[in-house]
Amino acid sequence: MMDKVEGLVIRTNNYGETHKIVTMMTREKGKIGVMARGAKKPKSRMASVSQPFIHGMYLIQSGSGLGSMSQGEMVSSLRSIREDIVKTAYASYIAELTDKLIEEKQPDPFLFEQLLQTMVWINEGKDPNILTMMYELKLFKKAGFAPVVDHCLNCGSIEGPFSFSMAEGGLLCYRCKSIDPGVYGLPDPLPKLLRVFLHMDVKRLGQITMKEENKKLLRQLMDEYYDRYGGYFIKSKKFLNQLDLFSE
Repeated sequence: MMDKVEGLVIRTNNYGETHKIVTMMTREKGKIGVMARGAKKPKSRMASVSQPFIHGMYLIQSGSGLGSMSQGEMVSSLRSIREDIVKTAYASYIAELTDKLIEEKQPDPFLFEQLLQTMVWINEGKDPNILTMMYELKLFKKAGFAPVVDHCLNCGSIEGPFSFSMAEGGLLCYRCKSIDPGVYGLPDPLPKLLRVFLHMDVKRLGQITMKEENKKLLRQLMDEYYDRYGGYFIKSKKFLNQLDLFSE
């Protein structure tokens, strides 16, 4: 059966002398893997549309296992990502995290939109660190381990000040923070930002400015939280660390 899908390439693997296995997030079918025959040949019409971070429309033949790509038409090359090492680092991390946390063939048009728009904003030069954290939280929610950020996870209070408990998995109010001696105190804007990052459609993103120390603290919390609850090793995170973009 032939299907037309809108997709974003998140991973490619060489297969034999001339073929590629392309993993993409699609609006219609979720994450899928397809064989792009001849895509490694320089003159192949598949070569340009089967590169990482390409946004395109694809005609695919679906089956119970690996499908095959019959043709593709580029919508956007997101070229600026490939031409900038920092943008490449963030985009690679987002793509790998998506690949690790999302099950195959489970359509989620909203998450597809969030991934695509995050890549578009990174391509256009918006703050990749903030964009990454917004997308990570939505991905954590989809994968079933997002932190509780809307209220105190112990008593349900929405009154701050709040602290973040790694052990409990979210916010604790000032009355309940004693249940975890290792809580991180959060400066006033951060609990609200966590809520915004988790719930706001990234398409609506305007200019969010954060103090550098707040950004670093939030990044540290995100990293530690994922290390505790995420489970999968993310190879591309090492690249971000080497560029000193993420905390160690």
